[in-house]
Amino acid sequence: MLTAAVLYFLIIIPGTCGEMCMSHTMKTVGEVTDFRPRSVARSLGRAMKLPSFWIGISMMAAGFFALLGMLSIAKVSFVFPATALSYAVGTLGGRLFLGERVTRQRWVGVLLVCVGVILVALGKG
Repeated sequence: MLTAAVLYFLIIIPGTCGEMCMSHTMKTVGEVTDFRPRSVARSLGRAMKLPSFWIGISMMAAGFFALLGMLSIAKVSFVFPATALSYAVGTLGGRLFLGERVTRQRWVGVLLVCVGVILVALGKG
């Protein structure tokens, strides 16, 4: 049970924080509008010079490997719906750390997702 809780935490928190780091990185690099190989490589090169890129990759990798571990001990019908809590963490992180504006309607949607996660957790047996 403790192993599952630790893995769940590692899926939700570092995985989502890694995605926020990548969002910050790409906003710093700028929008990719030219998808020719040389232009994409140039954008990737600029991203790789930023610490947030490497922090994001590391955190997303931790989340991915935690997901693999969780799938080895829990049912997929529980794991994937339960990891939807990352939407709430991502929305909160976007608001607090990336300065994004989150509408009331979006917060209601996040609340509905959280209620869904609770229902999935209660019916996990």
